[in-house]
Amino acid sequence: MAETPREPKDVWKQGASYEPYIGRWSRLVAREFLPWLGVPAGRRWLDVGCGTGALSQTIIDVAAPAAVTGVDHSEGFIAFAREHVRDARVRFEVGDAQALTVETGTYDVAVSGLMLNLVPRPDRAVEEMTRAVRPGGPVALYVWDYAGRMDLLRQFWNAATALDPAALGEGPRFAICHPDRLAEVFGAASLRDIQVRPLDIQMHFRDFDDFWLPFLGGQGPAPAYTMALNEERRAALRERIRAGLPFAADGSIPLGARAWAVRGRK
Repeated sequence: MAETPREPKDVWKQGASYEPYIGRWSRLVAREFLPWLGVPAGRRWLDVGCGTGALSQTIIDVAAPAAVTGVDHSEGFIAFAREHVRDARVRFEVGDAQALTVETGTYDVAVSGLMLNLVPRPDRAVEEMTRAVRPGGPVALYVWDYAGRMDLLRQFWNAATALDPAALGEGPRFAICHPDRLAEVFGAASLRDIQVRPLDIQMHFRDFDDFWLPFLGGQGPAPAYTMALNEERRAALRERIRAGLPFAADGSIPLGARAWAVRGRK
């Protein structure tokens, strides 16, 4: 695979492709994340980098908010969220996590799911989330444990680098997705009472197609890498991944996944 493109461009535009790839798993993490925050009912929430609305919908489902505002830079993701998250308490806006168009102290709580490592200035995004909440309000987020226990992507990149040693997975690219780095960024934003913890979920794929087909959607580093390959190399990658997966007797594929969550108070 010596002629593989080294830097396929990440794409984050199509909500319908993102949902079966990562969106469905973000919802499971969100259900572990929100109770940890312990935010009372009737609060105003800001969801930064809301994507297709996975975290916003979960806030509606379990946190009894007064209102939720979701912000994301992708017009395609915002369109998907508006279509699929139907509740009078939520609204979605196109915007930049690093330069939020909200007044200081507008929200009771600011959160984010799987966004921080995708912006050029993660420190600036945390500063903006902090600015948006009232004094004493919580700021919190979660990111995948790319370098450790995110088995979906570990299986993918183990196979990719076996065929192409120059393939660069999310672990080396997203060094900020580590407990120490997350705590540092929150500390630099002058947040107090900072805590970091793992959130573990179980991924269950019906069969190999359920695992593999989302990698053909082009949304994110691994799918972008997949679609940059020619058909022969893509087929070789597919079969290498298949050979390494832990299939159950019924053909399903159980995988674990860990996210790191961090919270602090303004």
